[in-house]
Amino acid sequence: QVQVVESGGGLVQPGGSLRLSCAASGNIFRIVAMVWHRQAAGKQREWVTSITSGGNTNYADSVKGRFTISRDSAKNTVFLQMNSLKPEDTAVYYCQIVSSERQYWGQGTQVTVSS
Repeated sequence: QVQVVESGGGLVQPGGSLRLSCAASGNIFRIVAMVWHRQAAGKQREWVTSITSGGNTNYADSVKGRFTISRDSAKNTVFLQMNSLKPEDTAVYYCQIVSSERQYWGQGTQVTVSS
């Protein structure tokens, strides 16, 4: 059974930083990509950033230059370094693990940016 667990969320002041982690455990055949999404209250879930098995990264325009995705392939773990946080970054952040067979989602971690 595959489990995906996010951690690292919390309350931070505008301009601050947080580092999210997402660890996938269990029998995952082959990870193709690891993705971060977020969902603010009352809004649809949106894609934030992704990293492929080859190390290629992409970012939403709203976070480009402020967020950095990275991974530890040996541990099936993906990280999201978030700098210069803004109130509009407040959301539940979800990790998605895309394998060659199916995709897996975590339960999310809350990030609140407020003074």
